[in-house]
Amino acid sequence: MPFYIAIIDYEMGNLKSIFKCIKHLNADAIITDDLKEILEADGVILPGVGAFGDAMKHLKEKNLIPVLNQIVIKKKPLFGICLGQQLLFSRSSEMGEHKGLSLVEGEVIPFEISKVEKIPQIGWNSVRLLDSDNFLVEGIPNHSYFYFVHSFYSNPKNKDEIIGLTTYGDVEYCSIIGKDNIVATQFHPEKSSKYGIQIYKNFINYCRK
Repeated sequence: MPFYIAIIDYEMGNLKSIFKCIKHLNADAIITDDLKEILEADGVILPGVGAFGDAMKHLKEKNLIPVLNQIVIKKKPLFGICLGQQLLFSRSSEMGEHKGLSLVEGEVIPFEISKVEKIPQIGWNSVRLLDSDNFLVEGIPNHSYFYFVHSFYSNPKNKDEIIGLTTYGDVEYCSIIGKDNIVATQFHPEKSSKYGIQIYKNFINYCRK
């Protein structure tokens, strides 16, 4: 089978921008909700823009949750982006209590207005790397800037899974996670200039190995 990256289409992702980034890096990509195409891909990207509860509902309706579990069992590289990162966790309190994919133990919680400048956080912010050896951040200088748009953030139970931290107001939160074959960023690499492109390049290179 020829090499390709599957970008999961569950009607809540920034799909075309991610697709263009992957193609720019001379790798084949497909935007798909086809279970067979996703399972046969060399790497999988779970994007996400919108509300947690709606996203989980769409994943269930498209029968994509068992597929994501299979990807993890098969140790295929899985990359969650923005809301896609949050969906990996056990639960979220966004507009009610919602169960997540539980691929990473922890919760998704809101910024408190008393601790930050404004909600949502929109714009550029830096990432302090805790694990510069993780493949996703190869060639990324510590404290590099990336583009964020979010009102909630992920709080992993296992702090060893935190690859990078970002400070917003009085809150320091997980902005990059890594667990076995799973990696994820709260920021949008496709909107983050050269270091965002490097993030995708690193993921593609890992998928080729």
